[in-house]
Amino acid sequence: MENEITQTVFTKEDFIDTAIPYEYVYQFHGNKFTERQMIEKVSAMAMAVGIRSFKSLYSQYLKELKQLHEPMVCYTQFDGQPFELQCGEWIANDMGVYREGMFVEQACPHPIMPIQRLINIDTGIEKMKLAFRKGNRWREIIVDKSVVSSATKIVSLSDHGVSVTSENAKALVRFLSEVESANYDIIPEMNSFSRLGYFQNEGFVPFVDGLIFDGDLNFRTIYNSIQSHGNRDVWIDEIKKVREYSTVAKITIAASLASVLVPICNAQVFFTHLWSSTSGTGKTVALMCAASIWGNPELGKYIQTFNSTQVGLERYAAFLNHLPLMIDEGQLDNGKFNVYQLAEGVGRTRGNKTGGVDRTPTWSNCVLTTGEAPLIKQSDGAGAYNSTLDIECKSSEKVIDNGQRTANIVKNNYGFAGREFVEYIYRECLADWIKEKFSENYKLLCQSDTTEKQAMAAALVLTADEIFCKLILKTDDWLSVEDIAKHLATKKEVSVGERGYQFLCDWVGANQRRFATKETSPENGEIYGIFGDNDGYVYIIRSIFMRETEKEGYNSKSLLSYLKENHLIAYRAKNLTKGKRINGRLVECVALELPHIDCDDDEVLDEDEFI
Repeated sequence: MENEITQTVFTKEDFIDTAIPYEYVYQFHGNKFTERQMIEKVSAMAMAVGIRSFKSLYSQYLKELKQLHEPMVCYTQFDGQPFELQCGEWIANDMGVYREGMFVEQACPHPIMPIQRLINIDTGIEKMKLAFRKGNRWREIIVDKSVVSSATKIVSLSDHGVSVTSENAKALVRFLSEVESANYDIIPEMNSFSRLGYFQNEGFVPFVDGLIFDGDLNFRTIYNSIQSHGNRDVWIDEIKKVREYSTVAKITIAASLASVLVPICNAQVFFTHLWSSTSGTGKTVALMCAASIWGNPELGKYIQTFNSTQVGLERYAAFLNHLPLMIDEGQLDNGKFNVYQLAEGVGRTRGNKTGGVDRTPTWSNCVLTTGEAPLIKQSDGAGAYNSTLDIECKSSEKVIDNGQRTANIVKNNYGFAGREFVEYIYRECLADWIKEKFSENYKLLCQSDTTEKQAMAAALVLTADEIFCKLILKTDDWLSVEDIAKHLATKKEVSVGERGYQFLCDWVGANQRRFATKETSPENGEIYGIFGDNDGYVYIIRSIFMRETEKEGYNSKSLLSYLKENHLIAYRAKNLTKGKRINGRLVECVALELPHIDCDDDEVLDEDEFI
């Protein structure tokens, strides 16, 4: 090697016109010591022929050589793109996204690029907003990072119009990942939300600027409906007229506003249900007035049809969170509505396809509904009764005077009061005053013959109405305790046991022919039991008792316990029954004491008297 080096001689033309001397030294680039020796020796040769800058020329040669071996850096060149992004070796133009090599690797046949990173203020989950163009129009979509990070999941973007298949899925994942990594400081990062309501350190969404909605697309319609439109003064004037005409309308509108007070007062979810067996009472228009506080009150906008399962209702409630959930009467008539489940404020924990567990949905608000019958069935538990302000809208006492006029006005003017209401509450830090006023109303309502939970719901409505009148309507015509107390259920009405006992008494009266007496016995058909010998009791065969009460929706064991505690049955042993001979055979019976009433046949019985 040394002989070869000694024999190698370069001319001045070699240094000036060719790269031969530089290539010669570069062959030793892998051995730093030997390369340094060659630089010195060839530099001496260059000096001998009048070239004094060999070392700097060799340094420049190394730089150019390095650039030749480095990969080409490209930039997105989409027509109408939001901004330019570095995309490495990917060629990204109006023909699509691809990479050249031994084979052409296509990521997408049309323009596509990440344009935002979204951090959810509630969950901390990161999402990505993609922009893509097919034809002349750019479209945007927000997706979970897990979707654009998986070749299996990213195929789901085809449902939204992105041309991705199992063939180009891996390439598209690589392209998006590399572009995001290379442009981390260029792609803007924004805070986002997927539910409405109050957020600590942020405010009341959607009335907070600078946040982006990244929630389920199924909720976009109701989210988009929450906005201001029309003339505020026109809306105020009409709502004043509506409230002056009807106390029920006052309660409905106040209940809509009371929804945002539920979390402040640490109260429970409550229902306000307007029902009427006849049409034309104005209950639907009253619901529209309540919806116009927040946004567009048309059916299908803020007031959804909710033609879905109970799971769907839970998700809608969780999305609205602190805003009122409004349900039309169609959903109530299809048998899918469950008061208990929504009243709990917590959905069920459910697994997902990946083997994990979805986030448990929660909500803390008011649910406003309309229907042709009471929301609560006779056999429903006390919890359902307690949670519901069940208000009958009688045909003789319409809720809205001119429903068509009012509906037209609130459809064209809406969305002012809700934003003002919540901004005032949190801007002025009224939480302590609200809690104090709520407590004051609650104590007053508890003095009437109603339950604590009914009083809680009514107290929220009264508190919200007073704030609404003072802040927005500029009037002192707010609801009084007397206005709302007459619409509250009594303690006896709430009690499942009391309702169960009344059912049994009615059932016995309607089926007297099925009961034997000391002298007679039903000639045909099933025997239900026997009347006592002037002792005031009726003896119902235990199996018949269980069958009929369970069929009506009552828990027979729970009902027996209530009857025992209130001394309405005679019994022996643990099963709370007594033996009685019917047609000569000993049978276990529930010995039910019938109410002691002494009245004429034409006398109208008061319900409390009967019970």
